[in-house]
Amino acid sequence: MAYKPTQTLRKLAEKSSLDIVSREFADYMDSKDPLRKMRDEFFYPRVKDLPGVDLSLVDGDQDSIYFCGNSLGLQPRGCRELIDRSLTKWEQMGVLGHTSGWCPWKPIEDILIKPMAEIIGAKDIEVVAMNTLTVNLHMMMVPFYRPTPQRYKILMEGKAFPSDQYAAQSQVHFHGFDPDKDIIEVFPREGEQSLRTEDILSAIEEHGNSITLVLFSGVQYYTGQFFDMKTITAAAQKKGCVVGWDLAHAVGNVELHLHDWNVDFACWCTYKYLNSGPGGIAGAFVHEKHAYNFELPKFAGWWGTDRNSRFQMRKEFEQIPGAHGYQCSNPPVFQCLLLRASLDVFEKTSVKEIRAKGDLLTAYLELLLLHYFSPSNDITKNGNTPHVSIITPADPKDRGCQLSVKFSVPVDKVFEELCKRGFVGDIRHPDVMRIAPAPLYNSFADVHRFISMLNAAFKTITPNS
Repeated sequence: MAYKPTQTLRKLAEKSSLDIVSREFADYMDSKDPLRKMRDEFFYPRVKDLPGVDLSLVDGDQDSIYFCGNSLGLQPRGCRELIDRSLTKWEQMGVLGHTSGWCPWKPIEDILIKPMAEIIGAKDIEVVAMNTLTVNLHMMMVPFYRPTPQRYKILMEGKAFPSDQYAAQSQVHFHGFDPDKDIIEVFPREGEQSLRTEDILSAIEEHGNSITLVLFSGVQYYTGQFFDMKTITAAAQKKGCVVGWDLAHAVGNVELHLHDWNVDFACWCTYKYLNSGPGGIAGAFVHEKHAYNFELPKFAGWWGTDRNSRFQMRKEFEQIPGAHGYQCSNPPVFQCLLLRASLDVFEKTSVKEIRAKGDLLTAYLELLLLHYFSPSNDITKNGNTPHVSIITPADPKDRGCQLSVKFSVPVDKVFEELCKRGFVGDIRHPDVMRIAPAPLYNSFADVHRFISMLNAAFKTITPNS
């Protein structure tokens, strides 16, 4: 039987004898939240420190409503200590810090592998921290997009994140093919916002013999849809396709089992739900089945060579088995430390716990949005109150913690009024606002405050404005 977090919320409201839409119920949920102390692991922005806030409308000493972890996660409190310790070591030791003292820099990536492998459901040999997301997509397409006269196409979701589109287009063009013809895109059906798994599978079945690579997002950046990665991967591989995933919006948000799902490769950034800071080091996954295939072409560099011989400066490239063999250069130490500070927080809980809270938190946001601002609501039917439409799938298994919404009034005006009141989120043009309460540091009270804030914003906007 499918899990329905809204039903869980209603049962808890009944059990507590509290009105489900009341602030008291939100506070009750926070009091029962096993992750409630995780918020203390992060610096949480205050209203008065944000640009564009109107302090005549809101208490500047309050915490903001930060629902933007899908764009940039908050700063873990442990960051500064790790950076300061390494700066001090550099100050005191210089180059000797590579091999001596606290957290030697030479093997710095090792501090990231086990916790990241746990988060994505992988073995250590399958995971590496390197580069940035789009760079890693290009690095992975060297071995895994190898077109032939018979198989040369790439299958993607329609309106994929633009950088993914640019990477795919440039790779197809680089190999002498036509991106306009040789990249197949799957779009939602007319009148629908999300892709049906059956339509993706149908495209694989129809075009599979000419497709060499299926490249999808785990969670779609615009709609927030969580694709059925296991089913899509299996179907594509059955047709002889390689399967890669952009997990920027999935890692740290939803449960992943990349090894068990037999995914060929995956790439992700770490500055969203993994809270590594702006432009933080990215991650890559290469399945163990490819670990010892040294014949796969790659763009090589010295950090992908065997550690025991790396500094012997040999001409021969002795590739490290697995994902580490795809490194070119040593990773940036301070970026690794920033990510490690966040992984320290993740090690105090589990993705399963994070996902469980995220399901409830997102369901509560959805419930309140529909209660007050649904197009069919009695309050909005009179035409004086703007209404909200949610384009993210309603089924919890088909989404993470992001709800993408559209308004009956211009999104820019709604966003401006929310920001005046201490909201941090984002809009994606032409007409979507992404609202993403992150389970590690957001609360049910945050969700309730956001709804009150949205109601106040709506009161300043007429439907015809």
